[in-house]
Amino acid sequence: MQNRNTYEWTKKMTRLTSVLVMIHIITRTSISNAYPIFAQQGYENPREATGRIVCANCHLAKKPVDIEVPQSVLPNTVFEAIVKIPYDTQMKQVLANGKKGALNVGAVLILPEGFELAPPDRISPEIRQKTGNLYFQNYRPNKKNIIVIGPVPGQKYSELVFPILSPNPATDKEAHFLKYPIYVGGNRGRGQIYPDGSKSNNTVYSASATGRISKLLRKEKGGYEITIDNTSDGGQVVDIVPPGPELLISEGELIKVDQPLANNPNMGGFGQGDAEIVLQDPLRVKGLLLFLASVILAQIFLVLKKEQFEKVQLAEMNL
Repeated sequence: MQNRNTYEWTKKMTRLTSVLVMIHIITRTSISNAYPIFAQQGYENPREATGRIVCANCHLAKKPVDIEVPQSVLPNTVFEAIVKIPYDTQMKQVLANGKKGALNVGAVLILPEGFELAPPDRISPEIRQKTGNLYFQNYRPNKKNIIVIGPVPGQKYSELVFPILSPNPATDKEAHFLKYPIYVGGNRGRGQIYPDGSKSNNTVYSASATGRISKLLRKEKGGYEITIDNTSDGGQVVDIVPPGPELLISEGELIKVDQPLANNPNMGGFGQGDAEIVLQDPLRVKGLLLFLASVILAQIFLVLKKEQFEKVQLAEMNL
């Protein structure tokens, strides 16, 4: 009986351990691969009062980004918002382990209130083909108008197609037939600063003191430990360069404070842009079409009347 209880207890503990390991693997994977989670955890709104998108706090280099949307859309319709993140796809960036790899891209799309990601059953096969296997998510459960994506392979997705559903003022009292702004931020490559303020290995490392490099030690796991004999107080300062950047200095060299110790390995950057879209009232469109039709009919009747008048004049002259 005791052996049976021991067996059952061991079996339960084995199952529990397996579950905990799986949870750890899934959680770790999702966090390490989901860079937008940094902004989602740290900021209630990705766009500051100044208009700056918070991704620029970690991705310091400025790069272009472009957005294309229709000039106007009808209510309760699905349309495309195309975000273009141009860069040289042949470039390689420094990865977290110091090796070189391809650049990823990511984007945040800030829509007007009421606009949201189109549900799967409303997306046409044509748009679905353009979006591919991209996975979009809301910035917050209660902020459906803010959509984030990434990181995804830049070589395949330097052009991102967002399927967007426009609001219907007939059912949504907060929506109105107006012109609205749309804001976008897009980055390519890794950032230079982590959310806690520490540097990544994808940025410039500079000397913290003026002096002579007395020791240059290559660390076992990569990177360098640089000892500087400080000329100001006679002490020693040790600067660390992580794996990835390539050294620009050598042992015995005199350097100044803030002088770069290694190159700048960053190949990416962040950019933001904006566009405008009009939520068009169908009655206005119908009214415009009726007006144009009436103008065309009036012109036709005018021409017919003129020809009739000329015929009457010609008949009177023949008499």
